[in-house]
Amino acid sequence: MSEMEIDDAMGSGIAQALPVASTSMPIVHSDISNTQSTSPAPPAARDNFRDIQVKVHIRRPDRDSWVYMGRGVVSQDISGHSSRVGLYLCSATGTLLTSSTVVRAVSTGKVMAVFSEGSDLQAEKRGNFVVIGCVEGSRVVSWSLNALNNSETIRLLASIELACYKCKQALADPRLHTKARRRIERVIKDDRRRRHRRRKDQDAMIDAFSKQTIGNGAAMEPGPPGF
Repeated sequence: MSEMEIDDAMGSGIAQALPVASTSMPIVHSDISNTQSTSPAPPAARDNFRDIQVKVHIRRPDRDSWVYMGRGVVSQDISGHSSRVGLYLCSATGTLLTSSTVVRAVSTGKVMAVFSEGSDLQAEKRGNFVVIGCVEGSRVVSWSLNALNNSETIRLLASIELACYKCKQALADPRLHTKARRRIERVIKDDRRRRHRRRKDQDAMIDAFSKQTIGNGAAMEPGPPGF
C-alpha cells in the first residue's frame, strides 16, 4: 500500500469517529439541565412544614381560668437564612441566625403572640397541648396551644424551644445562662404554687358555705305538729 492510500485510510477513519463524539455532547447537557430544574423543590416543602394549626387559650397573671382566643396558625420567621437548620447552627461567617415563633389568628391574620430568643419562657407538652409560661418580672402569662395530634404537638414544642433557645447567652456566659433558666423555673413554680393555694382556699370556702347552708335549712324546717 502506498503512502497516499495510507493517508486516505487514516483520514476516513478520523472522519467517521468525529460524528460519534459530536452526537454524545447534547446528552450531557440535557442531564445537567434536568438536575438544575429539580433542585429548587425542597425549600417549598420546608416552608409548608413550618405552619401548624392550633387552638389558642391564655391565662393572664393572677387568674386561675383559661380564656379562649380562637384558632391560630403557628409559623416561624427566620432572619438571615431560609433553612430550618439556621435555628440552631451558626452560618459560615460565624454569625448566629435569629428566628421567632409567631402565632397569628386564622380569621384576621393578626399577631396573637411572638416567642423568640428574647422571651423568658418555659414550654412543656401536656397531651396534645403545649403550655408556655412567659415570665414578665414576677408575673407569669400562660399560653396554651392545642395542636391537631401528637406529632403536630411534638413539632410545635420543638419549634418553640429551638426559636427561644438563648444561643448568644449560652455561648458568651454559660453560668449566667444556667442562672437565668433556673430563675424562670422558680418563678413559674411559685406561680403554680400560688394558684393551687388559691384553688384550695376556694374549695374550702365553698365546702364551708355549703355545710352552713344545709345546717341553716335544717334548723328552719318546721317540725311535726305536737299532740
